[in-house]
Amino acid sequence: MEESVALAALAALAQPTRLAVFRLLVSREPRGLPAGDVASALDVPQNTMSAHLAVLARAGLVATERQGRSIIYRAHLDALRALMVFLARDCCSAHPELCTPLLADLACCPPAKAKP
Repeated sequence: MEESVALAALAALAQPTRLAVFRLLVSREPRGLPAGDVASALDVPQNTMSAHLAVLARAGLVATERQGRSIIYRAHLDALRALMVFLARDCCSAHPELCTPLLADLACCPPAKAKP
């Protein structure tokens, strides 16, 4: 990940509502949510939510998909992974034990089981 991309993602998340939106969308993967449901869940006016979602989309943190008359928003998990790797890339500096707590915290989220 280039530094400019990381900075854009961090800047997009450096606002309370956008951070809440992104965390909500991460929790709703893989189905995502329509914009109206995101606005309702966070008690934010729809026009304001549209602006926040646009910032997150420009930063590459959310993806959209049209389903009929709705636009479904999803967290772009590859972008989240890339940002986390960018931030932690130099963590160990030849001392892997320094990253053990970070890796343990990330491992607390077991992979979801595939649904039939």
